[in-house]
Amino acid sequence: MITFNDFCKKTFGQKVYKLNLNGGMTCPNRDGKVGTGGCVFCSAGGSGEFTPSPSMPVEEQIERAKQLVSKKYRGEKYIAYFQAFSNTYAPVSYLRKLYESVMTRNDIVCLDIATRPDCLGDDVTGLISELNCVKPVWVELGLQTSNPDSVKYIRRGYENGVYADAVKRLNAAGVHTVTHIILGLPGESTDDMVNSVRYAVECGTKGIKLQLLHVLEGTDLADDYRAGSFETLSLDMYIEILRKCISVLPEEIVVHRLTGDGPKKLLIAPLWSADKKKVLNRIKKELGRE
Repeated sequence: MITFNDFCKKTFGQKVYKLNLNGGMTCPNRDGKVGTGGCVFCSAGGSGEFTPSPSMPVEEQIERAKQLVSKKYRGEKYIAYFQAFSNTYAPVSYLRKLYESVMTRNDIVCLDIATRPDCLGDDVTGLISELNCVKPVWVELGLQTSNPDSVKYIRRGYENGVYADAVKRLNAAGVHTVTHIILGLPGESTDDMVNSVRYAVECGTKGIKLQLLHVLEGTDLADDYRAGSFETLSLDMYIEILRKCISVLPEEIVVHRLTGDGPKKLLIAPLWSADKKKVLNRIKKELGRE
């Protein structure tokens, strides 16, 4: 496996930081096209609690995001990361204007788009392929799990084959694909989680993000947790699962993340995850990487 920092240094010649941006889109699992409640774990902000308001112009969002990372990053190169909701869920004309507005900046070296596999029509994939010839474009896909029972429980809203097809088409366009996997979903065994990682690799993902399940206020997952339907992972359990997931990754896979942030004001469990520095230090100590 390749660490995210090593991948960035090789690709861009230096360490770079992501700027979390909001493209002002929603999700087909919320607006009625696929569903209305969203995935059971997804907060009202669509995983965009760390992004600015979509009412703020993108240029202002970028400057604000740069200020937020200025205490820990003194470089001048950044990745523009559209994170909240599904960032290809809009007409191509809107997407082109949005993406080009950041890609034309000298301080942006890469466009990173988080979205759903069912929001990647041929027209959108064509635009991404075109832009990828100008600057690197990464597309992050929320697979979360390949277990059919878990897919139904989390209300993901698409079958595994939709994901596999999206990865195939993005790879054909030369786009770096990153797959999100959630570790600790209710009812899943360690083997289930490892199998989800294997599935993503078999489908051809170039990168992977391993994410601890966070139980957040205002979600249906929170209702199930309070009802005693499941327990969240301990830090020891999480590290052991990480170890097994990493063991099945080919050398060429880029690990973009081994943990993640749950907004503290919404976090119900596991509370140990709120101390990100401690978690990262423990992962580095136990696994030799972060």
